[in-house]
Amino acid sequence: MQRHSGLTLFLAVAVAGVALTTADPAEILSKVKQATGGDAWDAIRTDHVKAKLTTGGMDGAIESWDDVVKGRFVDHVALGPVTETQGFDGGTVWSQDTSKQVRKEEGGEEREGTANEAYRRSLSYWYPDRRPGAFEYAGLKDEAGRQFQVVRITPKGGRPFEMWIDAGSFLPDHVVEKMAMETRTTYLSDYRPIDGVKVPFAIRSTNGETRYDQMIAVESIEFNRPVEEAMFALPAPPPPDYAFAPGKSSTTVPFELINNHIYVQAKLNGQGPFRLLCDTGGANIVTPDLAQKLGLKTEGALQGRGVGEKSEDVGLTKVDKVQVGDVTVDDQVFTVYPLGTFASVEGISSSGLIGYEVFKRFVVRVDYEKSLLTFTEPAAFTYTGKGTVVPFNFNAHIPQVDGSIDDIAGKFDIDTGSRASLSLLAPFAEKHQLKDRYAPKVEGVTGWGVGGPARSQVTRAKELRLGDVKVASPVIELSLQKEGAFVDPYVAGNVGAGVLKRFNITFDYRNQKLFFEPNANFSRPDVFDRSGMWLNTAGSVFEVIDVIAGGPADKAEIRAGDRIVAVDGKTAQTIALPDLRARFRSGGPGTKIRLKVQSGDATREVVMTLKDLV
Repeated sequence: MQRHSGLTLFLAVAVAGVALTTADPAEILSKVKQATGGDAWDAIRTDHVKAKLTTGGMDGAIESWDDVVKGRFVDHVALGPVTETQGFDGGTVWSQDTSKQVRKEEGGEEREGTANEAYRRSLSYWYPDRRPGAFEYAGLKDEAGRQFQVVRITPKGGRPFEMWIDAGSFLPDHVVEKMAMETRTTYLSDYRPIDGVKVPFAIRSTNGETRYDQMIAVESIEFNRPVEEAMFALPAPPPPDYAFAPGKSSTTVPFELINNHIYVQAKLNGQGPFRLLCDTGGANIVTPDLAQKLGLKTEGALQGRGVGEKSEDVGLTKVDKVQVGDVTVDDQVFTVYPLGTFASVEGISSSGLIGYEVFKRFVVRVDYEKSLLTFTEPAAFTYTGKGTVVPFNFNAHIPQVDGSIDDIAGKFDIDTGSRASLSLLAPFAEKHQLKDRYAPKVEGVTGWGVGGPARSQVTRAKELRLGDVKVASPVIELSLQKEGAFVDPYVAGNVGAGVLKRFNITFDYRNQKLFFEPNANFSRPDVFDRSGMWLNTAGSVFEVIDVIAGGPADKAEIRAGDRIVAVDGKTAQTIALPDLRARFRSGGPGTKIRLKVQSGDATREVVMTLKDLV
C-alpha cells in the first residue's frame, strides 16, 4: 500500500488571474503560497486529517497526524482485514502491521522516500529553514490541453519530484515522483477553505495501472490541535501472539528443497497440513482453492508485483491460526493468489506461502545441509555457534545486507524464495557497466515469479561478499527486466538459495542479525543449467518456454513452443520437473540425453549434449 504523500501535500487552491512574470521556481512557489492563503500558512503547526480510502474494490479509512514544523508524521490505515501504521519521528522511519509487529524501515528506498515525505509535510518549499532542498525550473509543459509550470524539487537526503502547477491559476495539480519500482503521480482536486487556507479534499494516486488507483476523500481537517510527542515514536513490541507446545521454547520441522525453494508442512485453522513455500521476505499467501476449503472470506483486488513485468490481482483474508510444528501463530492476514502458474513452473503443487510474519516472531535456523527448520522463542535464544555474524536492515520485509560483487559495493537482499545464486538488478548493472565488464554470452529466462518470467544475461563473478562472508565464483544473472521488483535502483542484487544453501543460516529478525555457518555444500561449484532451455509442465508433457542461443537445446534444434514428451525412453508424465532440472544441472559436460520432441503434429527424437554455459 502506497503512502498517500501527505494530505498536507501542497494544500493549495487556485486564485484566478494571478500572472506569472518569471520562470524563477522560488517565485512560482511564492505565488502558490499567496494564492492559497499567504501568511495564514505561517500559523499552522500541526494538522489532523481523517479520510476515506478506496482501492482494489475495498473501502477503508486513513487518519494522519503531521508535525508541520518538524516534518514528523504518523499515518493509520485500515483497509479490509488490514490495519497498518507508518511513522517518522524525525530520525527513525517505522511501520506497524496488522498484528502490531513493529519494524524499522532502514533499507531500500525508505530513507529517500521519507525525506521527501518530511519535506512536503513540513511545507519546506515555502519554509526552507525547516528542511533544506534544491529547486529547479523544469519548464512550461502541456498535458491534456492544459499548461503547467513545472518545478523540480530535490529535498536534502531525498530524491527529485516534480510539482505540476496550473499555469493560469497556480493550483498544484499533480506531483510526479519516480520511486523504486514505479513512477507515481498524485492528483489533487476539490479544494475547500479551512482556517484561512485552502486544501484539496480529493486525492488520486496512480502508477499508470488505473484499476489499482488509490482514491482518498478527505472527511475532516483540523489545524493546530495539540499533538503528543509519543505519537510519532517507534511503538513498543506487542505481546506474543504465538504459543509453543507446553514445556517447549523451540520446534524443528523438516523441509523439502525443491528447485532451490524451501517447502514446509503447515496447518491453517486446524486443517491440513498443507505444503507451503517458505520465503524470508514473502507475504503470507493462500490459493483461492484453499481459501474456499477453509471457508475464508476474501476481499478486494489489490496490485501484486514480483520479478515479472505484469501485475496480478490479489485479495485479502485472515487466518485465525497458523501452525508449524509445535508452534502456532494467531490472526494472520493472508493474500489470496492463484498459484496454478507456479505449479507448472515448479512442477509441484503447493497451497500458499509463509515467510516474513513467521520469521519476524522467532529466531529461525535454516539448516540447508539436513533440510531442517528450527523456530526458537527469541527470549530463549543464545547463539553459540562459530558462524559469521552479518548485521542487516529491513528493505520492507526483506533482510538487506551491505556487501560487494567483485569489489563493487552495494546493498543485497537475502531471499530464500529465489532459486538463483545472485540476481543483479538492472539499474545496478547499468550503473556499473557490468555488461561490458563481464561480456556475458548467455541470455534467457532465468526465473519466474508474480508477473511472469524474468530474463537475464548469465555469467560468473569472482567473489561475492555479504558483510564478512565470502563466496567464490558465483553464477550471476544481470537482470533485463523493465518492470517489477528487479528495476529497483536502491538494491544491488538479490541473493538466492544458490548461494544461501552453501550455509546453515540463522535469521534473528529481532536483533537484525544473520549467522552464516558454512556447510557441506560450501565448496561445491556453482553450476548453471547445462541444457540451455527453460521448461514448464503442461499437462503430461514439458513445454519449452525459452531456448538459449548456441546452447545444447538450440544445437539439438529444440525451439520455444516445442513439447518434450519423453526423456531417455521415459514418458514425461513419469518424470518430476524438479528432478529433470536437477539432472540438466548436475549431469556432467558431455552427458548425452535422448529427448522425444513434439513440434506441432510432428514428433522426432533428438540427442542433446550437456555443456557448461558459464
